[in-house]
Amino acid sequence: MEITEQCVVALTWTLTDTLGEELDVLDEPVEFLVGGDDLLARIEEALQGHSVGASLSLHLEPEEAFGDFNDQLLFLEPRQLFPAEIEEGMVFDGSALPSGCNPDMPQNVVYTVAELYPDHVVLDGNHPLAGIAIRLQLKVCGVREATEAEIGSGTTGTGFFRVQPLVPGNPLLH
Repeated sequence: MEITEQCVVALTWTLTDTLGEELDVLDEPVEFLVGGDDLLARIEEALQGHSVGASLSLHLEPEEAFGDFNDQLLFLEPRQLFPAEIEEGMVFDGSALPSGCNPDMPQNVVYTVAELYPDHVVLDGNHPLAGIAIRLQLKVCGVREATEAEIGSGTTGTGFFRVQPLVPGNPLLH
């Protein structure tokens, strides 16, 4: 079966920056909905017409991947508003920030604790890979028709290209 809009693909990959530093590795196949919200548009474009066994090498500029870095999404907030166990790398949903944070902070953003100071916390609403050109080596391990439920929700539920709460100390995307 060839990859078309609204099918499900099982992929493995290695994601690196342009200097070859490994950013993410997916060794076991994970399913993604093509034509939904699971994959970046440039990846979906490249997959069209391929089938199981295909290997692709992609170079994505920031505007094709996670966007340019936006310094307007950096916020300095009082540390006492946050839990005592706060650590760099933790994430907070913009709609669930502690009361007292800057009311102008967009709520539809996930904020990463970028830096901790004795009296302040620096929150960064950019995707961790914003502003970075990436290289993606991927392999198609499976292709199937999408279910009505997957098409209706626009996802297989993976969410790999969205910032998910990270386990402290885990620098990878998933």
